[in-house]
Amino acid sequence: MTDHSRRLRKAVLPVAGLGTRVLPGTKTTPKELLNVVDRPILSYIVEEAREAGIEHIVFVTGRSKGAIEDYFDHQIELEAQLAAKGKTEILDAMIAELATAGEMSFTRQMQPLGLGHAVWCARDIIGDEPFAVLLPDVIVDSQPGALKQLAEVYAEVGGNVIGVESVPETETHKYGIVDPDGRTGSRIVMKGMIEKPPRGEAPSNLSISGRYILQPEIFGILQNQPRGAGGEIQLTDGMAQLMKMQMFTAVEYEGTTHDCGDKIGLLTANVALALKRADLGHAARAAISALL
Repeated sequence: MTDHSRRLRKAVLPVAGLGTRVLPGTKTTPKELLNVVDRPILSYIVEEAREAGIEHIVFVTGRSKGAIEDYFDHQIELEAQLAAKGKTEILDAMIAELATAGEMSFTRQMQPLGLGHAVWCARDIIGDEPFAVLLPDVIVDSQPGALKQLAEVYAEVGGNVIGVESVPETETHKYGIVDPDGRTGSRIVMKGMIEKPPRGEAPSNLSISGRYILQPEIFGILQNQPRGAGGEIQLTDGMAQLMKMQMFTAVEYEGTTHDCGDKIGLLTANVALALKRADLGHAARAAISALL
């Protein structure tokens, strides 16, 4: 680790969104708790954060999201029944996901003002430390995990590190896009970024894909930032301002990204991850083939 990069210990997971793209399934169930195979989406995200060395996870929640906090707590009656029936394998899997003492904090985003505002809501818990942001409806199927890949780069270069992936040039208007200023392998020196550029005006086809490592100075920028695209406080706009003062490195990580906040993306994630499972893959393939 270089002497200019403070250790990465904390992560923000903005989970206040309403999940409108996957209604009606999210009417009473937080989208982050929708299942992918046999685990909630959020289980994969927390696992990725822990693998990257994250010690404290800050969930930025909203109304009707209490089930998220409950998921990482004990379910005494259920655990007792599983123990009594000798179902130790599933019991051990459940226990392994529980929060350790002081590992998780929860704070409210009172209004739906965008990703930048959600991140700002975590400012007092994060304090004066670098932190990661993981979008909780994006599963990255990779080994090592996407955040660990970013954290390894951060440990070498410090500054701010952004996960990116290439998208078709016809789709760049749907994403935050980085403006590159040179590349070495998977690392891209950044000179700018833009949120959802007009068709044909994107500076590259590298989209910002839901994994970030940011310095705490972003909070002061977000506090006074005007609303941007969609009438929301955009994290991308805040990062563009921070880039005028600090270094940003983009990393095109290895892995397959599944947007589980979209109906087809959620379906694709279920199929893809089921097929990879040693215990379910054969049966899943047979079941899918029978339908085709």
